[in-house]
Amino acid sequence: MIATNHKEENKMNTQRAKEIAASPVMVHVTHGGVPIYIQHVDEKTETARIYPLNEPENERNVPLHSLLEQ
Repeated sequence: MIATNHKEENKMNTQRAKEIAASPVMVHVTHGGVPIYIQHVDEKTETARIYPLNEPENERNVPLHSLLEQ
């Protein structure tokens, strides 16, 4: 039997991040426990341009692996 870490399964990959960024439907994604919006995904650097939902002026680039889909 193989044990899996549920949090590992929810870590963001490039393809999923791109799907979420392009989707008209809001998907619950967090960074450091804070709900965020993904503006852009950079495949080359495996980062995403994000901002917290309650602070749209606080944009920043973060590694995709630091994002969790809830």
